[in-house]
Amino acid sequence: MVSGKKNLETDIAAEAARLGFADCAIAPASLGPQTSARLQDWLAEGCHGDMLWMEARSDQRADPATLWSDVRSVIMLGMSYAPARDPFALAEHPGLGRISVYAQGGDYHKTVKTALKALARWLVEQSDDVQVKVFVDTAPVMEKPLAMAAGLGWQGKHTNLVSREHGSWLFLGAIYTTLELAPSGASADLCGSCTACQDVCPTNAFPAPYRLDARRCISYLTIEHAGPIPAELRAGIGNHVYGCDDCLAVCPWNKFADAAHRNQAFLPRAELAAPSLADLLALDDAQFRAVFSGSPIKRSGRVRMVRNAAVAAGNSGDPALAPAVAALLDDADPVVRGAAVWALAELDPARWEAERAARIAHEQDADVQAEWRLADAPAPV
Repeated sequence: MVSGKKNLETDIAAEAARLGFADCAIAPASLGPQTSARLQDWLAEGCHGDMLWMEARSDQRADPATLWSDVRSVIMLGMSYAPARDPFALAEHPGLGRISVYAQGGDYHKTVKTALKALARWLVEQSDDVQVKVFVDTAPVMEKPLAMAAGLGWQGKHTNLVSREHGSWLFLGAIYTTLELAPSGASADLCGSCTACQDVCPTNAFPAPYRLDARRCISYLTIEHAGPIPAELRAGIGNHVYGCDDCLAVCPWNKFADAAHRNQAFLPRAELAAPSLADLLALDDAQFRAVFSGSPIKRSGRVRMVRNAAVAAGNSGDPALAPAVAALLDDADPVVRGAAVWALAELDPARWEAERAARIAHEQDADVQAEWRLADAPAPV
């Protein structure tokens, strides 16, 4: 057992650093009524889109004590995945797919949770009666408000956490504990008058500062959303095939982020740093599983990745991708077929028109039929 409880918070931070966390701080086990009210308003407006799991346990999400009545303190931890290269580097290479920085390396769920469990075990060893629960992104826990309450950073106008030391590049984890720990103190909001994150969004996903409409967010559309990507948002997708870092990458506070602090598990894999759209379009299910083994991308499945690649191909302006897109017109999944129809119209209008009548006659899916009936390509946002 630790002698002198007054040093426990310092010891926790030191052990967290040894385990690979870039930052550690203590939050009280309550977020207050304002956080709950904002969450309920956001849900009521439908801004969560298809993410029904956010409303299913919203009471537990808004109040740590509702999830676990014995919690007395929350240890918030951040693990850096700061990129060594500019996340916008591929924006001018439309034949390549842009994968969000966080997904280019190993699965953060596994890496962060392993370290959290190690810290939790260490904490239990310091006291005979302490209880703990660890969380990484898969439970009804509001990591970003808790991180702000702990002092790891503040929620910027893009609604993501911003750290003075690590910019926008922190994976967050939480340890709920029965220990009464001294809170570290909340962070101040240092966004000031800056609107860079709002201005850069290609799909206008921010109706107001500190407000995100996930239904228009590229990360949501390419990862969480299972159906066709709305026609009016496709041009804004650009060559994003999994997630989007645009609003994070433009944040001026990133000038303080150092890739040297990045956990080595998140080093980008060569095949994920700059994949060709042609390769992504050709993936079958077995190939998808092989390429994305050990990656968080694997959870989304082959259909969403190929759908995204088809939309990116349609945005590329490269007719050389038309044959690969046309091969998907007979894909077993209607979401993929629909994306391929749109992309073919963008890349090879003559072939699209030539195949149109016969394809409509034999297509059983209403959404895909609708794609064939579009007379014009969607207008950019």
